[in-house]
Amino acid sequence: MRRYLWSLLLGPCLLNAATLPGADQITSTTLKNGMQVIVWPDHDIPNVALYNFVRVGSRNEVPGKTGLAHFFEHMMFNGTSKRAQGEFDRIMEGEGGSNNASTSEDLTIYQDWFPRTAMRTVFDLEADRLQHLAFVPQVVESERGVVYSERRLRVEGDNEAKLAEQVQAAAFLAHPYGAPVIGWPSDIKTWTLSDLQQFFTTNYAPNNCTVVITGDVQPAEVIALARQYFEPIPAQPAAEALRAREPEQEGERRITLELPAQTPLLQFAYHSPEASSEQMPALELLLRILTDGESSRLYQALVVRDKLAIAVTGDAMHGFDPGLLWFSVSLPANGDVDATQRAFDAELQRIITDGVTAAELNKARNIVLSEFWQQLATINGKAAALGNYAVFHHDYRKLFAMPDIYAKVTAADVQRIAKTILRSSNRTIGVLLPVAQSDDQPATEAK
Repeated sequence: MRRYLWSLLLGPCLLNAATLPGADQITSTTLKNGMQVIVWPDHDIPNVALYNFVRVGSRNEVPGKTGLAHFFEHMMFNGTSKRAQGEFDRIMEGEGGSNNASTSEDLTIYQDWFPRTAMRTVFDLEADRLQHLAFVPQVVESERGVVYSERRLRVEGDNEAKLAEQVQAAAFLAHPYGAPVIGWPSDIKTWTLSDLQQFFTTNYAPNNCTVVITGDVQPAEVIALARQYFEPIPAQPAAEALRAREPEQEGERRITLELPAQTPLLQFAYHSPEASSEQMPALELLLRILTDGESSRLYQALVVRDKLAIAVTGDAMHGFDPGLLWFSVSLPANGDVDATQRAFDAELQRIITDGVTAAELNKARNIVLSEFWQQLATINGKAAALGNYAVFHHDYRKLFAMPDIYAKVTAADVQRIAKTILRSSNRTIGVLLPVAQSDDQPATEAK
């Protein structure tokens, strides 16, 4: 364990950037084409992490063309005008590296991990696919089939995901957050080559990317490679800013699905602030108090005391725009949905009326801060944290103010955000009711 992690025992809010290896050497520059490059040296091991945060997700799509951002997560590994399909992975693995990617409502993130000796090769690979991605019709159709199969497996074959998709669609009337990241089935089937090329040109421009490199590097060397490989890629006109704003919800909405399943499921989605909101720290601590661990409010009430549920989880969207605060409650076989909702509502009302205790607040804060410092113990965590703060908070340096900000959240702040967010008129409820499997109905995996 690194020395600065031991100082958790002394109170992590006292730490700052100077306590972290290489943090005083963090360098950020913007290339002539608008690409931001951030470098955080960490010489503990001879490895490097490179993250490319492309500011495109399902929020940047329009009706009839949903799922394009996720589709490009696949296409970016399928060859360029210089390299054949599959060559990206072969070269990366041949150098001892690995990679991954993910798509959300707001971002598509490409991740590379490799020995420092492979740095020039990785810069070449990343610049090549950003500038010379191939649009071979046969490859497009093959990948379209892969994405459609992924949708059948991960959404249509998963009751919890199927319910969540319907809840999110019902929660948003105007904002594109209502569309699934993977896309609607009819859209996946009908994207055209022109749709793909236009989407790529607009959104995969260097001026829409933030590249973060952490690990066994020297900032000057990294910036020189970025100028050599990335800077020649021409900037593109910025995409039109999203103008949609979700109107305030004025009444509870409810989605009920009857599906072959073993147990009922309840989901609650409350409209919540955007990632950069000053309310987010209090909301995060509220979520931890309600759902983090077996001593959390909802677990104790629904699972331990009333034995109405077998599991309770929570999550919050952290996006450019106001999103959703989620709660998911798994019931036992033949569980009572109405009684479980009443108990859930009663527990939320307790916090709204009486607030939280000092012990609950301290526990939640300690969990959040412990996870924060543990994340920064790895080059992978450093890259993710720097990029997220640079993109969502518009300044990576705000990352290092986070411990002090969370330390200043009071019990009154948590109660205030509970009163603001946890209103029945501000939520959409999803209910999954199990039904018998019919002979002519395809099997669905129960969750």
